[in-house]
Amino acid sequence: MENQVLTPHVYWAQRHRELYLRVELSDVQNPAISITENVLHFKAQGHGAKGDNVYEFHLEFLDLVKPEPIYKLTQRQVNITVQKKVSQWWERLTKQEKRPLFLAPDFDRWLDESDAEMELRAKEEERLNKLRLESEGSPETLASLRKGYLFMYNLVQFLGFSWIFVNLTVRFFILGKESFYDTFHSVADMMYFCQMLAVVETINAAIGVTKSPVMPSLIQLLGRNFILFIIFGTMEEMQNKAVVFFVFYLWSIIEIFRYPFYMLACLDMDWKVLTWLRYTVWIPTYPLGCLAEAVSVIQSIPVFNETGRFSFTLPYPVKIKVRFSFFLQIYLIMLFLGLYINFRHLYKQRRRRYGQKKKKVH
Repeated sequence: MENQVLTPHVYWAQRHRELYLRVELSDVQNPAISITENVLHFKAQGHGAKGDNVYEFHLEFLDLVKPEPIYKLTQRQVNITVQKKVSQWWERLTKQEKRPLFLAPDFDRWLDESDAEMELRAKEEERLNKLRLESEGSPETLASLRKGYLFMYNLVQFLGFSWIFVNLTVRFFILGKESFYDTFHSVADMMYFCQMLAVVETINAAIGVTKSPVMPSLIQLLGRNFILFIIFGTMEEMQNKAVVFFVFYLWSIIEIFRYPFYMLACLDMDWKVLTWLRYTVWIPTYPLGCLAEAVSVIQSIPVFNETGRFSFTLPYPVKIKVRFSFFLQIYLIMLFLGLYINFRHLYKQRRRRYGQKKKKVH
């Protein structure tokens, strides 16, 4: 006796873009599910309300749908998803106004139109957030890019200042004191490059790429560039003085320990010897560097007075000549104020790193 063809129970729900159908059949075998001329055709062997039989049904949809249904078989049911051609809310599922007897709402998935709109907005917002994260990059990717960028910056600065340090050292051992007077013409181009690139360091602190405070970085940047570009760069008379050697040499000594320390920090590495040098070498070299800068400013005052460079006369009726040396004298005061601010900052860093440990009470 052939199996009787029967209609299964079908439950449905919708969203603006999709239709969901749940066919109450278990142990389904050989399902045939298709859509032709906007009609869903279903036929399958399975166990339903009338036992193990062939069950089938046909549904003509209210509006146009895409002819590629997606179905998933489970042990107890068949779930079918159909995409609407136009995203909109349907007043019913079928073209015929009277609901078929085997069809009922799926209250487990049922939403009214307003709730479905809220769900659609939430999904759209989630999709946009996902796209935004993909375009901006994940936090892990951004952290890796940041570390790579900082590593390369510190590497370039380390190589630049190392070249200056080695150049000056070798020239001193070969030429002795005579090397002092040709320092500017030997390494000025590299020093210009390193100090212009140091602007990036202050920007990094200002925009939060690094956790360094902005003020100490800005003070060092402005102070060094004033000495390099104004005192040495604009006055040829200053470029042949021995003080240039000491300024450049002390700057490079500080940086050949500072930048490798930051490079290793980007790799989450800590070399104790280098760390100790980074937090210790500045103690003698930083004040000596500021002293050398002050000597260069003092030596430049008569040169600026003699040449009248950067001096100007106030307009009528004052007509007073203001010499640039006046600003240099003010700068000397600011130089030692900056020394105090940066020395205090560096001392706090060292104290945090190597603060006195509390003695154990026996």
